Amino acid sequence: MAAVWLRIVWPLLALCVRLHATESPRLDLLLPYSQGHGPAHSHRRVRDCQPVVHGNSTHETWRSDTAQGKEAESRLFVTDVKSSSGSRFVYGHMTLVQDPLRTLSVLEPGGAGGCDLERVSPVDLTAQSGGCIYAQNAGFFNTRRGQCYGNVVSDGRLVKNSGIQNAQFGIRKNGSLVFGYLSEDEVQDQTNPFLQLVSGVIWLLRDGQVYINQSLEAECDETQETGTLRHFVDVVSARTAVGHDAQGRVVLLQIDGQTNVRGMSLWEVADFLKENGVINAINLDGGGSSTFVRKGSLSSYPSDHCLSDGRWRCARAVSTVLCVHPRRCESDCRGRGRCVSGRCECERGWSGEACERAQCEGDGCGAHGICTDNGCACDAGWTGNNCSRVCPSGRFGDGCNQTCSCLRGSCDPVHGLCSCPPGFTGNLCENVCPLGWFGSSCSELCNCSDSCFCDPQSGQCNASVTDQTNSSLYTAGQCVAAQMFKSWRRDAGSKLEQRYLSQRSWLIVSVSLVSLLLFVSLTFHLFSVCRSSSLTCSVARPYSYVPLNDIKGSVAAGDEGRTRTRLSQSDSDSEDEIWTQDSHR
Repeated sequence: MAAVWLRIVWPLLALCVRLHATESPRLDLLLPYSQGHGPAHSHRRVRDCQPVVHGNSTHETWRSDTAQGKEAESRLFVTDVKSSSGSRFVYGHMTLVQDPLRTLSVLEPGGAGGCDLERVSPVDLTAQSGGCIYAQNAGFFNTRRGQCYGNVVSDGRLVKNSGIQNAQFGIRKNGSLVFGYLSEDEVQDQTNPFLQLVSGVIWLLRDGQVYINQSLEAECDETQETGTLRHFVDVVSARTAVGHDAQGRVVLLQIDGQTNVRGMSLWEVADFLKENGVINAINLDGGGSSTFVRKGSLSSYPSDHCLSDGRWRCARAVSTVLCVHPRRCESDCRGRGRCVSGRCECERGWSGEACERAQCEGDGCGAHGICTDNGCACDAGWTGNNCSRVCPSGRFGDGCNQTCSCLRGSCDPVHGLCSCPPGFTGNLCENVCPLGWFGSSCSELCNCSDSCFCDPQSGQCNASVTDQTNSSLYTAGQCVAAQMFKSWRRDAGSKLEQRYLSQRSWLIVSVSLVSLLLFVSLTFHLFSVCRSSSLTCSVARPYSYVPLNDIKGSVAAGDEGRTRTRLSQSDSDSEDEIWTQDSHR
């Protein structure tokens, strides 16, 4: 019974597993090495086994393009590839990158630090975070753990230096493009460091010639059979490569395909690049990793089946990415300028592609300045890029940033002192020479008999004055006279106020005196009236008796003198006498 079960059930189970595996998602893995990555031998072995024609140089260097036009131009192509088995159509993308020093970068998966974190990310996501116009996958990686393989330098930062001898592509600081095999010292060279560096497998073209056989010898691992790497070269599959043309433009190539079904072998890739004018080129990661992104969107046809639904194809999460981005300025112009369309507009005193060179280094600062990191530092009173120009009129001091106050004459550009013209003096040249003196600084004495007619500039005695000057002097004289009169009145007024009473005090005194006089006069008149009244009419005493006949007789006789005498006598008598006589009668 057990034997029957083994003969019937186990084959059925095996068939079910095979069918399930067929329907499950599949990955199109194209690995150049069966275990690990890259050869274990040293760079010296690579150098020793290369053709003698290349000498000791294990890499090629080419000056990159510096055109200022559009960053890149990408084209979708369809080509008919002929082989021993027939012809087939191959689809792909070719991108020509101008000025790669400023427009092409190697990005880590998902952004900076992705290799250290052993991270993988689809090309479109990495391209979006890096602001890429075009992007395609680059270096190889461990498909299980996400570890980056080979050497990686991203925007000047050394991410990984493995020392493995596989084909390299890099851009140095001076803009030179490098293809080939590099030693660890060359990777870490700081005299002309790499700004971008990525590792591939197989050097496709060297100096315009197919270099695959030499690469097989240089990159084959001694611990494995050559068959694995040879199969990697010969098999038809999706491919990715990078190279350059004679103009120094970087050429990015991405080919759609599927291993053993469609695409190109590396021989066909090398021939295709050569036909399109490529001089040096290396192969990058291919198979299901081959991906091309345009403005953040997937533009290629990946060969990996989607994990969610095996009926569809999805882009693989990969490692490093080659990114074509808007033109950048090197080192952000070192803080001495601003980046405009990929070029540094340097501040005054600086020049160079990254504003790294002080302008005074070449021209010098002459005898009136010294060269500093900020350009020429000019002495006081001097200006210009090389300190060759005196401060403009009216300016003086360091940097000519102070203003002169001279009313006449010229200003010393160093200290700002005024140099007066003949006939004027003072710190600001504001005063005319005193009478009798003339010339520069008023240091010469006139010989004129009358100093008023001495010219303060020339010292001539027959100096004449223009009408305008005469009018000005007349006006000035009037002004001076008015000011003197006002001053005299003010001084005279102050003296009067000190010696005499004020107007108010005089008014009070005058009113008081008039009042006093009126009072005295009134009193006197009252006294006089009262006295006369007491003599003529006294009401307290009896009336005096005067005989009527006497009065009449006197009047009648016309004895005016008598009457007056009598009256006068009676006037002279006292009241007592008159009263006595009257009583006797």
